[in-house]
Amino acid sequence: MKLSKKYAESIKSYDRSKSYDLGEAVKLVLETAKAKFDETIEIHVRLGVDPRQADQQVRGVLVLPNGTGKQKRVLVIAKGDKADAATAAGADYVGAEEMIQRIQKDNWFDFDVMITTPDMMGVVGRIGRILGPKGLMPNPKSGTVTMDVARAVQEVKAGKVEYRLDKTAIIHCPIGKKSFGNEKITENFNALMEAIVKAKPAAAKGQYIKSVTLSATMGPGVKVTFNKG
Repeated sequence: MKLSKKYAESIKSYDRSKSYDLGEAVKLVLETAKAKFDETIEIHVRLGVDPRQADQQVRGVLVLPNGTGKQKRVLVIAKGDKADAATAAGADYVGAEEMIQRIQKDNWFDFDVMITTPDMMGVVGRIGRILGPKGLMPNPKSGTVTMDVARAVQEVKAGKVEYRLDKTAIIHCPIGKKSFGNEKITENFNALMEAIVKAKPAAAKGQYIKSVTLSATMGPGVKVTFNKG
C-alpha cells in the first residue's frame, strides 16, 4: 500500500510499537493530524469479551463533556405536544407518517439521528430494513425511543455519542476534533473510558481492556497505556 507523504512522515515521528501515557498519546495524535480540514479524533478500544455471546455485549450512550465537534441533524417522528416539544428543543425536522413516506419515496436521508416516541415505532418499523443498515433505526438502548423527546434532542445536540461493540470485539467512537486541543480531547477520552469500564459485562472473564488506540481521520494510530479493567 502506497502511503501519502504526510502519513509516512507521521509514522516516523514516534514508535508505533510503543504504548504512550494519555497526555503524550493525545499530543502525538494532534501532531500527526496534518490534513487541511479539522480532523476527527477517534478512540478504538479492543475488549476481552466474546461479541457472539448475548451476555457479553457492551453498548451505551453518554454526552461527552466537550461534545464531538460535529453538529448533528435530528429528525423526530412524533405527534401533538411531543412534536411541539421536539421543535422547541431544536430538532431540525419534525413530523410523522409524511416523513416516513418521504424517506421511502424520495430516498431522503438529510439527517444523522432519528428520535421517536414509543407510540410511533409501528410507523417507523415500516422502514426498519432501510434505516437499520444505515445505523439510523431508533432504539430504546440508545435513548432514541423515548417520551422525553425534548431531552433526547438536547443531548444529541450537546454531543451525545453511542459506543457499541463490533463483531471483532472493538469499540470505535469519535471523541472530538483536532481543534479541541489536548485538554478537551483528554476530558472526552476519560469520560468515555470510564463509561466503557462501568459497562463491563458480568460474564466477561480475564482482562477486559485489551488495548486502546487513538487516531485522527487521516493519521496513524497511537497506542495508549490504560491499566484499568
